[in-house]
Amino acid sequence: MQQYDLHLAQSMENGLHYMAVVFAMQLVKLLLVDERSVGHITEADLFHTIETLMRTSAHSRANAPEGLPQLMDVVRSNYEAMIDRAHGGPNFMMHSGISQASEYDDPPGLREKAEYLLREWVNLYHSAAAGRDSTKAFSAFVGQMHQQGILKTDDLITRFFRLCTEMCVEISYRAQAEQQHNPAASAAIIRAKCYHNLDAFVRLIALLVKHSGEATNTVTKINLLNKVLGIVVGVLIQDHDIRQTEFQQLPYHRIFIMLLLELNAPEHVLETINFQTLTAFCNTFHILRPTKAPGFVYAWLELISHRIFIARMLAHTPQQKGWPMYAQLLIDLFKYLAPFLRNVELNKPMQILYKGTLRVLLVLLHDFPEFLCDYHYGFCDVIPPNCIQLRNLILSAFPRNMRLPDPFTPNLKVDMLSEINIAPRILTNFTGVMPSQFKKDLDSYLKTRSPVTFLSELRSNLQVSNEPGNRYNIQLINALVLYVGTQAIAHIHNKGSTPSMSTITHSAHMDIFQNLAVDLDTEGRYLFLNAIANQLRYPNSHTHYFSCTMLYLFAEANTEAIQEQITRVLLERLIVNRPHPWGLLITFIELIKNPAFKFWSHDFVHCAPEIEKLFQSVAQCCMGQKQAQQVMEGTGAS
Repeated sequence: MQQYDLHLAQSMENGLHYMAVVFAMQLVKLLLVDERSVGHITEADLFHTIETLMRTSAHSRANAPEGLPQLMDVVRSNYEAMIDRAHGGPNFMMHSGISQASEYDDPPGLREKAEYLLREWVNLYHSAAAGRDSTKAFSAFVGQMHQQGILKTDDLITRFFRLCTEMCVEISYRAQAEQQHNPAASAAIIRAKCYHNLDAFVRLIALLVKHSGEATNTVTKINLLNKVLGIVVGVLIQDHDIRQTEFQQLPYHRIFIMLLLELNAPEHVLETINFQTLTAFCNTFHILRPTKAPGFVYAWLELISHRIFIARMLAHTPQQKGWPMYAQLLIDLFKYLAPFLRNVELNKPMQILYKGTLRVLLVLLHDFPEFLCDYHYGFCDVIPPNCIQLRNLILSAFPRNMRLPDPFTPNLKVDMLSEINIAPRILTNFTGVMPSQFKKDLDSYLKTRSPVTFLSELRSNLQVSNEPGNRYNIQLINALVLYVGTQAIAHIHNKGSTPSMSTITHSAHMDIFQNLAVDLDTEGRYLFLNAIANQLRYPNSHTHYFSCTMLYLFAEANTEAIQEQITRVLLERLIVNRPHPWGLLITFIELIKNPAFKFWSHDFVHCAPEIEKLFQSVAQCCMGQKQAQQVMEGTGAS
């Protein structure tokens, strides 16, 4: 596909070959617009083709085929996010850096020149004079680079960076091997040895980025940064694949973290390119995500959770532009952890990584709760159902300007809260996973209750295999539940009402939910109820609607098995360590407190002494000992 893409891009002759441009347009429209869900072709597979079409659209508008600008507008948003999603870079420079990291056919003598220059620069960097004025030392060094012919072509500059990266990494490996042969050697001294060369090399990169091109030419600076990051990534990936369990994270971690700090210094020239710099680092970390480079995972987690990186991404990017990029990195982390967590295979290394993940989430919950609020759906979509505490951390987030009403307040009137009619912001495109025909039929059923077969075919549409534990498309269940819920809320508001136990009934929306509760097997129902529980968060219209829905499904259940499963889904989220989502607490308290639900009369509450004790303990925590005793004995007030 890469060869095909390059061939097609070249065939267009920069937009001069009209027939080739028309053909490329038709292909892009067919694969990326009309039949987007067919096959596995993404914008990344047609990178050069799209880039050539965009240039043609921008520079030859008068001669461009009809419809090209409009097509490019449609493709643009996915195109701009494409490498972030597919390969990890915003532009061609990073890709070329990665591929050029494995080009070893260097001109004769280049390695020796690079070695000499690197040694010179390291000495210069650590000399007293350079410490006082590194810019002056840098100017002198650039002169040396000119003399050695390194700055003649882009290719030579790229090769110079690759060779320097390899040499710095090699020095680190030698230093760490020294420690293995001589265990008495101090780890701090060994690290200092590694950092001696690495820090000097990073300063050189930072100075070259700062001073490349004109002072106002941000494109040259960012292109150079992407190229260098691509080279380091390429060297790391090769090193990782070759050395495997002998791979060392230290040199790469040091390069990335020191470069991040250097390029986030409070200097005007760096501030003007700060967002592009952060984008470049995000793309770098996305390429190096744990599923691609598992040997780098601890360093990777340290990098994405560094206080400077988190603060810059979530607090200092304009219009929260850094949020979706940082969300993608967390999704990369959850996706890597998922199979281990799903199968509860937590050996020591995975336990350490899991604990680190919880700590990062605690930092985000404390400092950037709105970020977790806005992306809760995307995160819960990739976290396995059995990861209760991890999910609770995310679902417990609430906006800092909100004061949560105490869920344990006697006779708390949830429907009277001012926030309860405000919809929360969800920044994940959750309907994107729905096949187009399924979405059409769903919309039609919600409006007209037709096609009549929609409900009877719903289970088979959600089922993907007969293998226990993997029967259902969890992402589609999550999307269906949230979509139907948001449509139901809009429908109720349009009638001038608010969600309540009486207004949510007798609608196409509730037909779907009741059908799922009854028709799905135990595995499917558990996933469906989990999808509802994922919306029980801070006070908002979604929390209120889904709380009413969960209670209604309990009240209207035609078997005790459904009621037992609803109780299980709520209870298992309450018996783990705090924090607990506010919406979860108010739903469970209402369930055990309101006599209408006859909760304490059900057999499953008394099926075993330890289960009965557990319910009593949770009831006392939720309501206090005296009130819990009254409710359990059936004397509590409604």
